[in-house]
Amino acid sequence: MSIDQHLYGAALDLTATLDTAELLQRFVDISRDLTGAPYAALGVLAADGTTVQFVYSGMSAQQAAAIGHPPRGTGVLGAIIDHGAIVLDDLTQHPDFHGFPDDHPAMTTFLGVPVTIRAQVYGRLYLAGKEGGFTAKDQRQIEALAQAAAVAVENSRLYGQARARERWIQVSQEITTTLLEGTEEEEALGMIASRVREVSEADTSCIVLPSIGESWACEISDGYRARDLLGIIFPPDGRALTALEDGTGLIVDSLQRASTVRIPQLLGFGSALYAPMIVRGARMGVLILLRRPGRPSFEGADLIMAEAVAQQAGLALELAAARHAEDVAALGDERARIGRDLHDLAIQQLFATGMQLESAREQARATGREDLVQLLEYSLSSVDESVRQIRSIVHRLREPGEALVIVERLRREASLGRTALGFAPSLVISVDGHNVDEREDDGELVDQLDARVDPDIADDVVAVVREGLSNAARHAKASSVQVRVAVRGRGPTGRIEIEVEDDGLGLDPGSSRRSGLDNLAARARRHGGSFSVGRPESGRGTMVQWQAPLT
Repeated sequence: MSIDQHLYGAALDLTATLDTAELLQRFVDISRDLTGAPYAALGVLAADGTTVQFVYSGMSAQQAAAIGHPPRGTGVLGAIIDHGAIVLDDLTQHPDFHGFPDDHPAMTTFLGVPVTIRAQVYGRLYLAGKEGGFTAKDQRQIEALAQAAAVAVENSRLYGQARARERWIQVSQEITTTLLEGTEEEEALGMIASRVREVSEADTSCIVLPSIGESWACEISDGYRARDLLGIIFPPDGRALTALEDGTGLIVDSLQRASTVRIPQLLGFGSALYAPMIVRGARMGVLILLRRPGRPSFEGADLIMAEAVAQQAGLALELAAARHAEDVAALGDERARIGRDLHDLAIQQLFATGMQLESAREQARATGREDLVQLLEYSLSSVDESVRQIRSIVHRLREPGEALVIVERLRREASLGRTALGFAPSLVISVDGHNVDEREDDGELVDQLDARVDPDIADDVVAVVREGLSNAARHAKASSVQVRVAVRGRGPTGRIEIEVEDDGLGLDPGSSRRSGLDNLAARARRHGGSFSVGRPESGRGTMVQWQAPLT
């Protein structure tokens, strides 16, 4: 077979290969075989000109490992972009030569050509070490082979994009099915983060959502170093919130090399993709995809598909909020119905009973039955007290917010804390050692707790639990938080005790921001109680303890 036939067959072989990694390796191997050079390598470039992938032939894996990092693309290799093909009899005599790294094999003769796709340099192919030097014919053949490789790479890209689009569509269908099934918000977002990371070939994904106050934090994360990112607060003028404000996604070639990264945990990543979650103009959050350094940058096709999926993620939040609002409305309607029934039926029946007792009392008084009169007056007092209690219950059912019984207020704080923490905290409420079970009818324990805890103390109890959950969400980076509220005894000897325990990082001894903890201490002093914060018995995390007398 002639050399031209060999070149033609090699070009056809390359254009028939659709796997990019296999294609690049074959390109390097064929180039080395075609010229008879002992060494060949291809450096694939990022948009900023740095080498993101290095494919070699003629060296063992052990030799490559001994050299360490691949060429950075400066020196003689950098000259390939500026001057096109370069042929040298002695590489070391070129003015841009900066020396070989340790353990690099000696090389003299050199041939380097650019691989160009649509007028943009995709990579640099170079061959070295050929006895007698490279000829003009070697240069023509390698330049022709590079053109064929460029076509093959473009075909491989298009094929890969088509396959990726199919996977994105499949993920989109899975998300739609999940939403229609009414899956809980946290579970749906977790599934979205996981599947989007897989289909985009990202190493890490995270979803940034509204957090405490005006802040935005990573509430859902999946993949490499996901735990390090969970709970991180994003700056208001950073890339994530700027993309959300503008309503336009963006791609960063490398966070590791970026000059304006304010979140230290992101400096360990390469390419990043930001897709805003916007539904009907409402800004719901940001989907962020991350790749490790050295991996190829995200492309425009990735951003288009990620933005579409981000909208579905926003829809998941909107549906969850709508379901929550529907549940709240249904609860309000049920409370209103119970209130009407108590007012219209129970109170009226007690009034009728009271009138009958008054009539019986007058008859007993007329006959001189003082013992019976006293008994009837006691019964009338009980009826009046029952009416007052029912009216109080009706009032609490009708009033929002602070009029709720303390058990319901604490459960609401735990529910709100789930959004900030990224998971549901454990809440245990007990009265004299008996736990209040949310799944069963523990109305008697709920009434006992509400009757023993003065409204003024109840407000502080709710505030303590809220502050404890807030601290865990902002500072602890915990995977679990336990809240325990216990009422023991009644009257002068009764006490209420609160513990908020997490398994996070613990207190930062260098932190000077302790206003929240000082506030908890002040609330305890106001009631003659006590407050402390430290490590739990496990030695990991933080334990907040607060107690106060019931009177």
